[in-house]
Formats: sequence, structure tokens, C-alpha cells
Amino acid sequence: MISAQQYTHEFIHRFIPYLDWISELKDPSILWKDCLAGLTVALVLIPQSMAYAQLAGLPAYYGLYASFLPTIVASLFGSSRQLQTGPVAVVSLMTAAALEPLASANPEGYIVYAAVLALIVGIFQLSLGLLRLGVLVEFLSHPVVIGFTNAAAIIIAASQLSKILGVTAEAGHHFYLTIWNVLVEALQHTHLPTLLMGIASLAIIFGLKRFVPKVPGVLTAVVATSLISFILGYEALGGKVVGNVPAGLPAIAFPSFDISIAIDLIGTAMVIAVVGYMEAISVAKAIAVQTRQRIDANQGLVGQGLANIVSGLSGAYPVAGSFSRSAINMSAGAKTGFAAIVTGLLVAASLILLYFSQYLYHLPQATLAAVIISAVINLIRIKQIKYAWRVHKHDGFIAILTFVLTLILAPHLEQSIFVGVLLSLGLFMYRTMRPHIAVLSRHTDGTLRDAEVNILKTCPNISILRFEGPLFFASAMYFEAKVLERVAAKSDLKFIIIDAEAITDIDATGEDMLHQLSLSLAAF
Repeated sequence: MISAQQYTHEFIHRFIPYLDWISELKDPSILWKDCLAGLTVALVLIPQSMAYAQLAGLPAYYGLYASFLPTIVASLFGSSRQLQTGPVAVVSLMTAAALEPLASANPEGYIVYAAVLALIVGIFQLSLGLLRLGVLVEFLSHPVVIGFTNAAAIIIAASQLSKILGVTAEAGHHFYLTIWNVLVEALQHTHLPTLLMGIASLAIIFGLKRFVPKVPGVLTAVVATSLISFILGYEALGGKVVGNVPAGLPAIAFPSFDISIAIDLIGTAMVIAVVGYMEAISVAKAIAVQTRQRIDANQGLVGQGLANIVSGLSGAYPVAGSFSRSAINMSAGAKTGFAAIVTGLLVAASLILLYFSQYLYHLPQATLAAVIISAVINLIRIKQIKYAWRVHKHDGFIAILTFVLTLILAPHLEQSIFVGVLLSLGLFMYRTMRPHIAVLSRHTDGTLRDAEVNILKTCPNISILRFEGPLFFASAMYFEAKVLERVAAKSDLKFIIIDAEAITDIDATGEDMLHQLSLSLAAF
């Protein structure tokens, strides 16, 4: 029985988890560290979020909208203290892929349905969290995630080529056709000022990371190229800039939309919800190993769900936990979720949306493309696929297939994930359908061991079989076939003993098979 005190504590932890850490802010040292960490992350988040918004097919300033309330809400209602939530590369790409059909058919509605997509994602995540169904997310296996993430990183980086080269190309039915069109167009119409601006941005970001890692490369590139753009009249030369950023905070409102279009987005929204949460929980678990926190997967879903709902209501788009910004947050000394609140407030405050918005006008889009490329390059980890292959060939095959399918099927990213999940479940079923069956015999030390492995003699009249796995509907026929096969091979066999110690589970099908098999063998 759960006591009233335990129930109350669980209720508080589930619905107002920030009470676990808010009292710690009374310590001035913790408050100072959180404020410093929040500022540090904000300096990275501001240009990064604008870049990701453009990756999602939205105006750059929508990335700032997605970095205000969602960041704060996720920190208040999530499970991890250091997790920083907001725009991320993979979710931004999936958002663009989901809304791509609307780009030409209903360009005005594109922004509206980005918010609707965030609402659907949030409702799905929140529902899973409240119903304690976070375990369902684990159907998206690690090999599928690493295969998809590696391919998505390549797609994201390649998608920025047109902005780096300063060309406009016709979009193909598949992503690789679009890239081909970009390269063909670039052979004749590369815009040299844009290319130079992109190269300069990449040089600043990677150069500072390599030689002066303490200096924020992304922020330096943004400031430097914006000044160069203003001084040289980059826009007059034909270069594309961010342009006007509306001053003020985003309005909170429920979007008006066509229900039939929203229904069409549900399937993709569920995939985005799962992929986004997998990224968030992976980051949270990695941090928890170092901070020794207790991570509640269901509470994490609640936090991410509420963040996405708020993102949709504020007119933004789907968000998720960020690996890079969370790592910066932790390394900067963040102790509680207040650091993320500071980050969100700094994004929303007069620093950006009220006073300094005019200074973003001259920020080159090529710089934002460079920011995206520099961010996703770390997501390309082919070694993970190789490691999965070494651990188990099935896992390696799933990772490689998901990787290839993602590249081929893009921008229809959800299809490769569905195939990967189905294949993972299929191979898992195949492995559990045919577990190892050992024929046991007496070892010299008196124990029963695998006769084949230990090269032991077996009795012609008695066979002892050990079935090493669950005996259920998928493996029952295999078990029966192996027993009958043993009976047919041993003409003098009189008794079969089943060592059931390794049978981890048995269902009605398994029990019925054993009953029928015993009757059949008794009739011999």
C-alpha cells in the first residue's frame, strides 16, 4: 500500500517537479552559476535557433519564438535539470519535410501548420507521459536512431549548399535530385559574394573551435559577418540577409486551421514526437550519468509535450532537447532548471526582440547556413554504425538500411523510420522464435552442461534439453520441432527431460503445446 505521504510526493514530482530544485536557488553560488550558464547558452541559442527556423522553412525569427516559452516550460516540467529544449536540427528538417506539400499549395498557411504540427506533437508526447507509456518510445531502437541521425545530418548539411553557393534550384521529388539540381545550377550561377561570406563564416566557426575554443565561434561569426554585410552593402550586391525581425514577443493564441490538413499531419507528428523525445531522453541520460540524477522518462515526456504545446500556441514549431546546448549548459556549471529559464528570458527580453532586432537585419543567410553545417557535422558518427555491426550483425544491418533509406527517401523521412522500426521488431521476433536449445550431459564436476560445447557423452535412453528463451506463441512450434527431431534421431530414447530454468516466460500457446506434445510422446 502507498502511504498518503508517498502519494503526495509522487503527485508533486509528477505535476510540479521544479519544486525539487527551486529551493536550492537560495544558495547564491548556485543562483550565480545558473545565471551564467543560462547566458552562455543564450549566446549560442540565438543564432542557432534562427538558423534552424530557416532549415524548417520558416522566417528566421520564428526560431527565437521557439526558444522562449518552450525552453522555460520544458525546464519547469521536465525531469532533467540541465536539459536545454528548443529548436534542433533533425526536428527542424522533419518539420520542413512534413510541411513541404503546403509550401506551394498554401504558402500563407505554412507558418500556421508549423504551429499546428507543434501542437499535435505536444499533445501526443503529453498523453504518453501522463498515461505512463514512455516505454512505447523504446520501440524506436538505437540502430534505427543512429542510422537515421547520420543520414539526417548529411541531408541537413547538403540542404544548405544552395544558401552557401547563392543559387536557387528546382526542388526534386527526392532530396538527391534537389541536390543535383543545385550543383548543376551552381556550375553557371554561383553568387561569389555569398560563397565568400559562407566560407568566411565556416572558417571563423571552425578556426576558433580549433585554435581558440573558449571564444564562441558561432556568435563571433554572426557578429563579424553582420558587420561586414552592413559595411560592404552585401544586400545591394545580391546577397540574401535575414531582413526585418518584428519587435515584440510572440502572441499566445490557438491557430485557426483546416481540420482535414491537421489530420494528414498526425502520422508525421507522431514520428517527430518520438524522434524528438529520443534525442531529448538520450541527452538527459548522458547528463544524468555525470550528475547522478534520477531521470523519469514519463516526466520527460510531460515536459517535452508541454513545451511543444506552448510552442504551437506561440506560433512557433516543434522543439526538442538539444545535445550541444545541454552540454554547454552543463559545462558552464548549471545546477538546476533555472539556467534554462534564464536562457529563455534572455531570448525573449529586450536584448533581442525589443531593442536589438534591427541589428539582425544585415545577418547573411549564408552565415546561418554555416551555423547549421557546423552544428550537424558532429551528428555524423559512422563509427556508431560500425560499432552496432560489431555488437550484432542484425543491429548493424538495421542501422545501415535505415541510413541508406533515409538518404534515398528524403524528404519523406518518416518512411525510413517506419521501415527501420518494423525491421527491428521483425528481427527481434526472429531471434526469439529460434533460441538456442542445448542437449545437457553430466560433467566431471557433477554439473549438467552443454554436451556439444564441452564434448560430453550423452545417454542413449535419456535426453535432457535446455530451452534458452521464452516459450511463447512465436517459439512454441520451433521447440516442438526440435524435441520431435531429437526423438527421431535417437531410436533407443525412452525419456526426455526439459530443463526449464532458462525459460524466462511461457504463454497459453506454449503451455498448450507442451500438453499436446506430452500426449503425443506418451502415445509412442
